[in-house]
Amino acid sequence: MSHNHSGGCHCGALRYRVQATLDDVAHCHCSICRRCSGGTITTWATVPLDSFTWAQGKPRSYQSSATCTRYFCPNCGAQLALFTTRSPDSIDITIATLDDPEQVTVRRHIWVGTRLPWLHLDPQLPEEREENY
Repeated sequence: MSHNHSGGCHCGALRYRVQATLDDVAHCHCSICRRCSGGTITTWATVPLDSFTWAQGKPRSYQSSATCTRYFCPNCGAQLALFTTRSPDSIDITIATLDDPEQVTVRRHIWVGTRLPWLHLDPQLPEEREENY
């Protein structure tokens, strides 16, 4: 997989670039991601913080928990990134906002302790009750 990736929000106001392989990719089942996205899961790629840049626009942010800050488009509301103090040298990007999300391979499930009981997705992937950093 390429080391150069780009993505952005729905309205086009925000764009980002990542210069790293996207090999740490997980389906997150936590209730915070569900409420922030309005979806049943959010799929994240964790990349080195220094490989990520905002290429266009300025995101808004808010602290969604004691350890996490989420970045989103102030115009369309799309959630694009998450920073956690639990892993201060990395940032997570939402796979769905990549220009080519179909090129990414999901590796695991995280926060399955709060998974919706009726959701069955990629059952062959390893599962973590919370998340192993």
